[in-house]
Amino acid sequence: MKTHTTNYFDTFIEVATDTKADSGTKPPSKEKKTVAEMQYEIIAKNPYKYTSDDVLFQVFADRNDVTKNEYKAAREQFFSKGQACLRASPLTKTYGFGIHSDSEGKIALFGMETDEYEKFVKDSNVKKLKAMKSSR
Repeated sequence: MKTHTTNYFDTFIEVATDTKADSGTKPPSKEKKTVAEMQYEIIAKNPYKYTSDDVLFQVFADRNDVTKNEYKAAREQFFSKGQACLRASPLTKTYGFGIHSDSEGKIALFGMETDEYEKFVKDSNVKKLKAMKSSR
């Protein structure tokens, strides 16, 4: 079975060109956690601990009540077809965050107003990708 991945390496995902945000903003809490809120909590609390695949699968598992015993099979099934990468995440499209992937594919968030964000944008050693636009 083919395995797809959403991981990037030494790459910085910049905010979408059509974002309405002017700084990195924590997604608002809702009664049932949104994808944005779940992604934010995992990445913000654990910078450079998880890969994009880890975060996307964890959000999927939490939203679908996948038990720990089912993780291995569920993860294989989840990545047997292509998944939208973090360029399509509400964090990069709506909430004003850039996402940096290090050489191991581990990720961290940077608000678009921060000096770190600017450094990544200007660093010629880091590949840059834009987040997907909200509208076509």
